[in-house]
Order: sequence, then structure tokens, then C-alpha cells
Amino acid sequence: MKIITYNVNGIRSALGKGLIDWMKNEEPDILCLQEIKANPDQVGLLEFEELGYHLYWYPAQKKGYSGVAIFTKHKPKHIEYGCGNELYDFEGRVIRVDFEDYSVMSVYHPSGSSGDERQAFKMKWLDFFQNYINDLKQKIPNLVLCGDYNICHKAIDIHNPKSNANTSGFLPEERDWMENFINSGFIDSFRHFNQNPHQYSWWSYRAGSRGKNLGWRIDYNLVTGNMKHRLKHAAILSDIIHSDHCPVLLELS
Repeated sequence: MKIITYNVNGIRSALGKGLIDWMKNEEPDILCLQEIKANPDQVGLLEFEELGYHLYWYPAQKKGYSGVAIFTKHKPKHIEYGCGNELYDFEGRVIRVDFEDYSVMSVYHPSGSSGDERQAFKMKWLDFFQNYINDLKQKIPNLVLCGDYNICHKAIDIHNPKSNANTSGFLPEERDWMENFINSGFIDSFRHFNQNPHQYSWWSYRAGSRGKNLGWRIDYNLVTGNMKHRLKHAAILSDIIHSDHCPVLLELS
């Protein structure tokens, strides 16, 4: 079972950069997308369907903003659109597909980089999300939470931890939240297999950051601890370029 999370930073833009050809070659079973920035009627769906995918979209109400989707070759028994909170569902931040013995979520955590108001929004969201997942785990013990968390967990996950110590995405309170969230019962699947430095999933478009590998690891596939025995492989596909992010792979038995 090959699961990939990918913030495409606009699915229409990614399609213009060869997203379909990459999907044909990579053949993920489940593709979790963030920042789709489009409604289904704005995108040609036939090419995805011809690859054998069932398509589930949860765009933001605001046009050209945020939004999540899951494309899966395995038809789920249930699709959950949103998280039941109008404030966050307005921004299209969560979609989940349930299968017989596990569920997969695509989640797009807010960024706080635009200023104090959005940083405060982000911190309120993080508190809400922790409680939401705590409750969800009681009903669905086998969870795979895929997405852009907009947080670097540790110093190893960012190219310059000292200069970014007061930057949104690497603030102490955000990192503490990430630590506590993982410790509440999750495995960071990439770090389960790979402890090497300089492994990033997002690079600024400025100053040739990607070519210099001056990046941040903010995209994760988190798996509940009781699925540890099913973890087979994880990787950051940093050579794939349709976005300022890259895909992050998880393989489960």
C-alpha cells in the first residue's frame, strides 16, 4: 500500500508541470493533496479517473485558496468531509477516507507566516486538532494522518534553526505542540526509517533555496503507534518538482 502526501500549491499549476505523468509512473494507491486551490469543475477529472482513482475533494469556500483532496484506487467505505467546525471547514482543511481496518486523512494546517492574526488562528487550530484527533482515535484506532503541518518538529528538520528560531513554523510553542501530538500516540513515519539531516519537503521560491537545499521538513505521514508493524518504507521524493513542496511517501503492508 503506497500512500503519498503532496502539497501541490495549486493543482492546476501542478497539472501544467506534469503531475499526471508523475502519477502514472509512481502509481500511489492513495494520494493525499493539500492546497488544491480549485473546485473539481475547474479541473479535468478524466485523466485521474483513467488512472483508476476515486476522487474526493474538499475545497475551501474562498476561491483559489487552501483545500484538500484524496485520490484513491481503493474505494472507501466512508468519506468524511471536514472536521465539523465551520471556522476551519470554511478553509477546506480536512478530508478523511475510511477503509475496513484503517483510515487516511489529508490535512492542511494553517500557516502563521502572514502575521500575528493568522499565527493566533494557527495556535487555536492546533489545540482544536489535538482534541479532535484524541476523540477520533477512540472510534478509529488505526489512523494515517497525511499532510502539510506547517511545523518543523526538530532542529534537524530545518536548514538554519538558529536564524529561524523566531519564525512561524519553527516557534518553540509550535514545536512543543508537534512533540506532544506525536507523543499522544503517533509515529513520524519518515523519521522511523531515516535519521539523516538535510531532508526537507518545502523550499522557498526565493534565492534559489531548492537548488541549495535550504529547506524545511513540514510535510508528514503520521501513523498511530499500533500500526508500527505495518510500516515498510518511507521517503521524501525531493527530486519531484510540481510545487514548492515535494511528495512524501509511506509504504504500509
